[in-house]
Amino acid sequence: MDRKIRVAAVSYLNTKPLIYGFENGMMKNEVQLITDYPASIADMLINDKADISLVPVATIPLLKEYDIITNYCIGAVGPVASVCLFSDVPMHNIQTVLMDYQSRSSAGLLKILLRDYWKINPEQINAGVQYEEKIEGTTAGLVIGDRAFIQRKKSKYIYDLAAAWIALTGLPFVFAAWVANKKLPYEFVDNFNKATAEGFKHLPEIIAANPYPHYNLEEYYHNNISFNLDDEKRKGLEEYLRRLKKN
Repeated sequence: MDRKIRVAAVSYLNTKPLIYGFENGMMKNEVQLITDYPASIADMLINDKADISLVPVATIPLLKEYDIITNYCIGAVGPVASVCLFSDVPMHNIQTVLMDYQSRSSAGLLKILLRDYWKINPEQINAGVQYEEKIEGTTAGLVIGDRAFIQRKKSKYIYDLAAAWIALTGLPFVFAAWVANKKLPYEFVDNFNKATAEGFKHLPEIIAANPYPHYNLEEYYHNNISFNLDDEKRKGLEEYLRRLKKN
């Protein structure tokens, strides 16, 4: 390929370790890094405006061809803290759910959990910008990423989607993975994997460089997010895609 490989990733706190190597010069002659919100980078991958994206996994069935590359992902083996349903009332009193516009995977996961785990069927609305202000009364909201940490301080009831998924299936959850929409050379993929791993050698620096008053990033990176894409997470991903088809 004559041009640089276009790599798209989310600009959330949870991706900082995964893109650290690229932001600090690794593969700079081979990779062009683009950052945006999850649904946007998914569209880039679908429409071949990116070659690799750290993409919400609900995007996978929409691709003509896909290859999950690297040994790393954004996953959870317990409460993830940053993907939650927030409400003023208990789950079974919720009448309306506002869906976060920024991620298909989390919205898909919530639909599965409402149907299969909590067994309720509230009205579901695709929300726009600043919809968090409308989370009140019997209207709940799915909030993801950095904004979820702020919402944690506002809502009485917090339902962690990763924890609910694990309770439902006994499997970990994968929110996003590095996915290519075409086969790439083995040497490139090997180097890409090494660049992705680089941030985990520098977590104290990443935490220091991103002071955050709303949540303890040490806790987040070490206990909430599970970054290794192991066999159990792959099973969880397969189960999610299977259940997603039923929606």
